[in-house]
Amino acid sequence: MSAPLRLGIAGLGTVGIGVLRIIRKHGALLKERTGREIIITAVSARSKSKDRGISLDQYAWEDNPVALATRDDVDIFVELIGGDTGPAKDAVEAALAAGKDVVTANKALLAIHGQALAETAERDGRALRYEAAVAGGIPVVKALAEGLAGNEITRVMGVMNGSCNYILTRMESAGLSYEEVFAEADGLGYLEADPQLDVGGIDAAHKLALLSSLSFGTVVDFDGITLEGIERVSIDDINAAADMGYKIKLLGVAQLTGRGLEQRMQPCLVPDSSPLGQLDGGTNMVVLEGDAVGQIVLRGPGAGEGPTASAVMADISDIAKGLRAPVFGKPATTLTRVPSAHAQLPAPYYLRMTLDDKPGALAKIASVLGESGVSIDRMRQYGHDDTQAPVLIVTHKTTPDALNTALTAMQNTNVLSGTPVALRIETV
Repeated sequence: MSAPLRLGIAGLGTVGIGVLRIIRKHGALLKERTGREIIITAVSARSKSKDRGISLDQYAWEDNPVALATRDDVDIFVELIGGDTGPAKDAVEAALAAGKDVVTANKALLAIHGQALAETAERDGRALRYEAAVAGGIPVVKALAEGLAGNEITRVMGVMNGSCNYILTRMESAGLSYEEVFAEADGLGYLEADPQLDVGGIDAAHKLALLSSLSFGTVVDFDGITLEGIERVSIDDINAAADMGYKIKLLGVAQLTGRGLEQRMQPCLVPDSSPLGQLDGGTNMVVLEGDAVGQIVLRGPGAGEGPTASAVMADISDIAKGLRAPVFGKPATTLTRVPSAHAQLPAPYYLRMTLDDKPGALAKIASVLGESGVSIDRMRQYGHDDTQAPVLIVTHKTTPDALNTALTAMQNTNVLSGTPVALRIETV
């Protein structure tokens, strides 16, 4: 019989406590499935005295996660602290240096330092697993690394931040403004301590960077992501999109092209009849496209105690069974460095702008679009007053460069009130 697999868990927030609960509840089942008893020997967190609703008396305590990571009675260091610097990074590096396997839910750490950590882990024959870092309980990392190993991945896209999806769907269902729903979500504890990580798209972009590397065999390139949050999406945009048969989602898209790796995280319109369009609340969805399998859709809870702890346990179970694999699907030293590329494939766009209500204003905008090579598919004018006229335009497929040229030229027409909102309409 194999010796027990001993865990040291750093970070006893929602996810850490979830891992403790699963091991206590399903210890016998885990032993049957992995062939080894999985036990927790030591833990670490900011406060030992905090009431977490579960006793920690049976575990050794370390105030310093680095000390936990280097204990002789720890085989797997489980990092649930978060953050790309400080204690999380120090402890993970210490664990690898001490010959420990590492399981983490820390997407920021891997998005920024993933290449170096992967090279260290693989050089020393250690596992570095991160299923819980992407899309909560959805096993997308395992799907890409194992289930779709026989495919050339052509595109990855998805809704990867449940808080943003909650805000956008709540705006539509309740007819509330972005500011109202933001305050509501913050009050319910749905947002990070720094809300910009959520609504600014940063959290979701960290996840997209990891999926891109795993899908295309490239070095993790968070800085190469075109990033735009949901702050500029108004209830008017939500209603107008719905009127035309679309939903607005914070959508991550990655694909490898002849120009380089295209990665973008930005609000897009998707057909309301599509799987992404029907995704409500805090749920996540990842769409994977491969040359052999075609398109598959993975849907599930993107956060929370149970789902994220479930993903952590999936990694622990694989290590218990002796499974070893490169961190990003192929040896880290063979991951390719490719230039980042901005989107160039043509797509239709949604444009919302407010014009001064005076003769010839709309004609000037139409002329600018035409001169820039942007063709109008549909145009609508909503209720206006004596001074301003809200206008909605949907273009035929056009390139981002042509659209940006048109948007720049519009600023010189002297008929715009404010800055136009432009959202890509994505084919799903």
